[in-house]
Amino acid sequence: MEAFNLAVANEDHNIYLFDMRNLSRALNVLKDHVSAVMDIDFSPTGEELVSASYDRSIRLWRRNEGHSRDIYHTKRMQRVFSTCFTPDNSYILSGSDDGNIRLWRSQASSRSGIQSAGQRQKLEYDAALRARYQHMPEIKRIGRHRHVPKQVKKAGEIKGEEVRSLKRREENERKHSRKGQVKRRGEREKMVLATEQ
Repeated sequence: MEAFNLAVANEDHNIYLFDMRNLSRALNVLKDHVSAVMDIDFSPTGEELVSASYDRSIRLWRRNEGHSRDIYHTKRMQRVFSTCFTPDNSYILSGSDDGNIRLWRSQASSRSGIQSAGQRQKLEYDAALRARYQHMPEIKRIGRHRHVPKQVKKAGEIKGEEVRSLKRREENERKHSRKGQVKRRGEREKMVLATEQ
């Protein structure tokens, strides 16, 4: 991560990564939350982000990917207002509306106990297998699958339907207008409403 990059949490359920030298378009748009994003934090390595949202979930992101790599939630956790990485990059802290501070692993499958040589070898072998077959559809599907709360899933479906409807509407406007009159705008430029000199 460069020092001139910044991340912006937004009420439109997205996170925008900007380069301070060129604010006319975003470097990346991170989309998966279904409610306002309240807080974000970069990991100490600068390659990952964690975000807290009003939808009662915490999501982990790789800086260069548009969708989250993991989601954390519990039944009792209410709206999450703050989150941060620990300095050693192995844990995440979150503070929610119910007055609790929770500690999460940054890698959900990692263990903090002492491992024997056999366990370590097995984990390395499993990681190598996943890396080797990561492009197969079944492995991709299993790696992408996350259990999400019912409310978040339903809100995600509704949001997806709204997005498809807006895209269809824009496409119809473009089809039925004079050629070149309605220009197609990229996702990374849509949120910039005006620029001042």
